[in-house]
Amino acid sequence: MDFSYIFCSAKIKKDSLEAAGFSTTDSVTYTMSRSVSDNAFMADIALSLTDQTLSVHLFDTATGEKYALFDMPSSHGAFVSSLREEVQKIIAEIRSKCFESKDLKDDYIAWIKTKFGTEPDFPWPDTPDYCVFRCPNGKWFALVMKIKYKQLGLSGDEELRVVNMKADCTEIPTLVDHTSIFPAWHMNKKHWITVLLTAASDFEKLCELTQKSYELVNR
Repeated sequence: MDFSYIFCSAKIKKDSLEAAGFSTTDSVTYTMSRSVSDNAFMADIALSLTDQTLSVHLFDTATGEKYALFDMPSSHGAFVSSLREEVQKIIAEIRSKCFESKDLKDDYIAWIKTKFGTEPDFPWPDTPDYCVFRCPNGKWFALVMKIKYKQLGLSGDEELRVVNMKADCTEIPTLVDHTSIFPAWHMNKKHWITVLLTAASDFEKLCELTQKSYELVNR
């Protein structure tokens, strides 16, 4: 099962990997094994710094065979769900020990207020996690919201903060990297992008893109 979405939300702390239980032979690929379900299964965890991937495969301790149902999204039985929940706790522990997580929302909103002299607008009372920032012409140039990873085409049901903003349609194909910048969620992907408000995002680049969005919308 793929847990690589973690690299979109946090920065790896390489020096903490071995202390957390990972081993490596090349300082690039790290592995770890953890028992699951009272030692009935073994979770083999592989982390690659080069590819920025984190994956887990389960093996039956008695037979050594791979437990294929764990990797099948269509499998939703109570037992496999319990295994996934236990593995998810292991992943949460790894993220806590080996990754630096930070929500950039507050810093980002403070920057917008200072830079453009505008306050957030909450047009949807039932969704307080959604706010927009408007240009003097009344049109909005940034929509801050909370969505799930899977809504960006990533695995995982966890939520994260993002911002939708306008971009030059000729530049969008090169801007989108599917790591911190994505095709716009729930908007016209030809003219808008979605940028993550996480530790993995370049704050300076985020501000630069926001400035460009303001200029495009305020014409």
